[in-house]
Amino acid sequence: MIKCFPALLLLLFFECKAQTPAVETSLFSNSHQLVLVLSPSEKSTTATLWRFDKKGKKWRQKGDEHPVNLGWTGLAWGRGLHDAQSGYQKHEGDGKAPAGIFRFGTAFGYASASEVSFKIDYLQVDTSQICVDDTASRYYNQIVDESTVTKDWKSKEYMQREDWLYKWGIYVEHNVPAEVGGGSCIFFHLWRKEGSATAGCTAMTEENLLELMHWLDPAKKPLLVQLVESEYEAFQRKYGLPEL
Repeated sequence: MIKCFPALLLLLFFECKAQTPAVETSLFSNSHQLVLVLSPSEKSTTATLWRFDKKGKKWRQKGDEHPVNLGWTGLAWGRGLHDAQSGYQKHEGDGKAPAGIFRFGTAFGYASASEVSFKIDYLQVDTSQICVDDTASRYYNQIVDESTVTKDWKSKEYMQREDWLYKWGIYVEHNVPAEVGGGSCIFFHLWRKEGSATAGCTAMTEENLLELMHWLDPAKKPLLVQLVESEYEAFQRKYGLPEL
């Protein structure tokens, strides 16, 4: 009886452990800033954005949540840091914003670098900067200065726009490195007005976007989690994300 007792305890331990969902913390272990965007449905063109700082192992909300606009056909699974998900996958020209977990790339805007004080990398864009959305181009899903590279694209998007929607923006690292047809030129940028859908980006007021751009700190490894609300609980449990 004495010899069997430890073995029985060990068996019970492993049975209990197997029944307890594991929390995948490695992806967020070094991340101390989280931008969370939740949409009420996969076809919704609007969502809500929260910001969180991590203190120790606990996420704490930073500031107030606020509305954002999404793609004109809603959300679809993008290519990011998350595991592959079943369901509709984002592709070029589908009008959907990417769902999943992503890093932020460089910030950009019309102001000169001397006029801003962001911690994140910043690129002043002018009439030479474009984002290439031609899937056949070697520069697909990249912002380039078209005056310094050999043109191999048939379609592009100018980064200095007459409507000033890119007066301020942040590149979202969706489909990086680029897979042909996986979607391109995904940004956080200014909205036209509340409820006005985008071509696949996430848009908001100038006040809210500037607050976000000043807050983001590369040293804190910020991550974006953008999802339909119904998917959040599974991600929250798996990655130890904040409860809402």
